[in-house]
Amino acid sequence: MDEPEGPVARECVEGYLFATPPLELLIFRRPPARGQIWVPISGKVEPSDASLEAALARELAEETGLAEPRRVLPLDWHVKFRADNGQVWRLHAFGVEVPRSFAPRLSDEHEEAAWVSPAEARARLHFEDNRAAVSRLAEVLDRSPPRNA
Repeated sequence: MDEPEGPVARECVEGYLFATPPLELLIFRRPPARGQIWVPISGKVEPSDASLEAALARELAEETGLAEPRRVLPLDWHVKFRADNGQVWRLHAFGVEVPRSFAPRLSDEHEEAAWVSPAEARARLHFEDNRAAVSRLAEVLDRSPPRNA
């Protein structure tokens, strides 16, 4: 995937909610007005956000009601893309561990959520960079020490 040239006009975040073992991801489907595509949680970094992680926490709360994830893993992965307005934006990806029992409170940005395997997530997710981020999450988890129970 070729990234667009030019200065970054806007920073964005995305969160891949997951539970282990085995690794499963919670992905979200947009409503018809937004294409009914499957996506992770995502949003723009606002001027009031103190950091990328703060922007992610705000988006998680707004879109799912999640207040306290088990852990947040920076995936040390980002992608530039051209927004609808023609500007270059940069998206930073994070893994967000939640209990498998987590049932999101969906905002109007999503109409459905589904727990799926990494292979199923890669099959359903609409954007190529989302599919690549699922692979990156699996790599990061393979290198991470297990979280204490």
